[in-house]
This record gives sequence, C-alpha cells and structure tokens, in this order.
Amino acid sequence: MTALTGIGLLIFLLLSVPIAFSLGLSGLLGIVSANIPLLVLPQRMVIGLNHFTLIALPFFIFAGALMDQGGISARLIRMVRAYVGHRTGGVAIVTVIAAMIFSSLSGSGSATTAALGSILIPAMISRGYSRSYAASVQAVSGELGIIIPPSITFILFGVATDTSIGDLFMAGVIPGILIGCALIVASYLIAKRKGYLGVEKSTWRERFVATREAIWALFMPVIVLGGIYGGIFTATEASVVAVAYAFFVGFVVYREITWAGFKKAINDTLISSGMIMFIIGTATVFSWILTRAQVPQHLALMFAEMSTSPYMFLFIINVFLFIVGMFFDAAPAVVVLAGILTPIAQSFGIDPVHFGVIFAVNMALGMVTPPVGVNLFVACRLAEISMEQMIKDLIPYWLVLISTLAIITYVPQLSLWLPSLLK
Repeated sequence: MTALTGIGLLIFLLLSVPIAFSLGLSGLLGIVSANIPLLVLPQRMVIGLNHFTLIALPFFIFAGALMDQGGISARLIRMVRAYVGHRTGGVAIVTVIAAMIFSSLSGSGSATTAALGSILIPAMISRGYSRSYAASVQAVSGELGIIIPPSITFILFGVATDTSIGDLFMAGVIPGILIGCALIVASYLIAKRKGYLGVEKSTWRERFVATREAIWALFMPVIVLGGIYGGIFTATEASVVAVAYAFFVGFVVYREITWAGFKKAINDTLISSGMIMFIIGTATVFSWILTRAQVPQHLALMFAEMSTSPYMFLFIINVFLFIVGMFFDAAPAVVVLAGILTPIAQSFGIDPVHFGVIFAVNMALGMVTPPVGVNLFVACRLAEISMEQMIKDLIPYWLVLISTLAIITYVPQLSLWLPSLLK
C-alpha cells in the first residue's frame, strides 16, 4: 500500500499534475489497494480541515491583500529608501528591509516578492543593476514572508503538530531579523564590488514625511503580535483584527482601495485560501495512509540508527528538508511531514517551536532554489529573464541563507528566547 502510494505520487509529480491532485490521487491509490471504503477519502479531508485555528489562514491572506491594494507597499518602500537608499547598493538594501517589513503584513513569500518586486525590480534596473541581480535580491528577500510573523507556514505547522501558533510567531522574529541583516550585508558587499550606487540622499524633512505616511502600516504587526502576547486575543482572533485594521487603513486613512481593488483582494484571497485548503485536505489523506502503514515509526527507527546525537539528527533533517523544499511548496510539505517529523525531533530533545522555525527556514530556502522555487518564477517574470540567468547571482545569497540556517539550527535560543521571555 505504502509503495503504491509513494510511486503514484512520484509519477503524478513527474507528469506535472498539480500537487493537490497528486496527493489526493496517490492517497486514493493507497485506499483502493488496501480495500478501504472510498468514503474514507472525503472523511479524512474533512477531518484535516476541521481545525478552528485554520480560520486564521484566509483572514491573514485577506489582510495582506487589502494592505497591498491600499498602497502600503509603495509607502513602505518610500520610507525605507528615504533612510538608506543613498548608500552603496541602496536600492538592493531597500529591497531587503522593505521585504522584512512587508513580511509582517503579508505572511506569504510569493506575495511579498510580487508586491515589492513590481516596484523595486524596475527601480534597480533603472539604476544600472543587472536584471539577474535585481531578480535575485528580490527573490531571496521575499522568502522572509514565511519566517517573519504572521507566517502562513507557521499557522500550518501549528495546526499539524498542535504547537502554539503564538509561540511560533514570536519564535520567527529574531531568526527573520538575522536572515534579513545577513542579506543586507551581502547586498552591500556585492553592490560595492559591482559598483552599484544608491539614489539621491533624502533630507530629514523628506524622511519625516515618508515615515508619517507609512506609520499606519508599521502599527499592524505591533497590534497583531502585541495583542496575542498581551492576552487580548488569540492568533485566530488576531487575523480578524488584522483584516479590520487593513480595511480601516486602506479605506479611511489612505483612501486608496477602490471597489475594483477590494474585489480583487477578495478574489485573490479566495483563490489562495481555496488552493491551500485543498492541499491541506488531500495532504491529510496522504499523511493518514503513511501513518496507517507505520511510516513514522519506521522513520524514527531509521533516524535513531543514523543519528547518535541531536546535532547529527538536525544535520540530517536539514539536508532532507532542503531536498524536499526543492521539489515541494511549503504548504503540502508542512502538512505531510510536520506531524511525522516533529515527534521524532522531540524524542531527540528538540523543542517543537524551535523545530518549527527550522522547518520554515528550510521551506523558505526551497522557495529560492530550482527547480520549483516559486519566488524565482515570480522574480523572473517581473525581470523578464529566465531562471538560468539568475543562478550566478543567486550563489552568494544561497551561501548566506545556508549559513544562517546553520546558526538558527544549532543556536536554539535565537528561536526560543522571545517566546519564553513573553510568557
């Protein structure tokens, strides 16, 4: 049964069948081969979606869409450019910092890449940056969208492993800042070597005006995370608060959300949420087949034989998740694997919150790694180049991301200090 399910998934993926259908069809093969009633398929899909905390997912997506339609991305870019845009590689540095801030609004890596890239990639090209470098900077910056809260990946991990989503959100803050700072340093050094200059230096008056215009957007992560850890509302309730705040800012304060933009935000939210929910449902069936065949127990024995210490286990799991991230989007990978691997990690004494951050960082790295790096496809489309043209400029950033992954993996306090401090 397990072999047929696994072979079926591989064949469907090789045939370029969408991941949700690949998981569902391979799960169906497992059910049929085991003579299990077909009624189990829809039952398991409903069980997988029957989690109250999943309500947060469409609301956070909707909040990010409203913020994007409300002119938030342009205001954030203007504010960051006013402070650091004049430095060497200024537009590249602006790209990273803007992505760090926008990630705290969107929760999605591809959304961050698309929203900021449509403005910043042309801006870099106009300043003499090569198209491949501009696309590379935007792609790797966008991966912060699934690390800095409110991260959709953390929501899925929390649901799959019954881990506190609030703790996961707070655990992603310092690692996200660490990765962002490392990307800023790398961008500065590369830009200095390539001779990429900054824009004109802004006056303090211009900086004040840019900050005043962006201040409403900057308050959103403070309200969401502050409300969760202040005990005012749960992570699920925070998603509704985020929508109400984004609606208020977009319609009342900035007044830039048109009726057409509002409908587009709803449409984008329905499409994204429906796609993710479908993946969760079919991935639940696939995971149930694996669990029924005792695959988690076999994996636990395999890792126990291969690993003599938590350090070796973390090294092996990072290699494994990196390979998974190269071929799978974050949502199906988290839903299928998080529930299986987290108990094994706990048996090695690894905190599930820390493991959740490691999982998310690996998935983020997969977003900028061929052949299925979704951020690369988005950035390539915006820069009008092929993925092959980006590889040379991506290599230094890959080295930076792998180095920060190693630090986050083996220094657990980077992830655990903030959640423990706020309890």
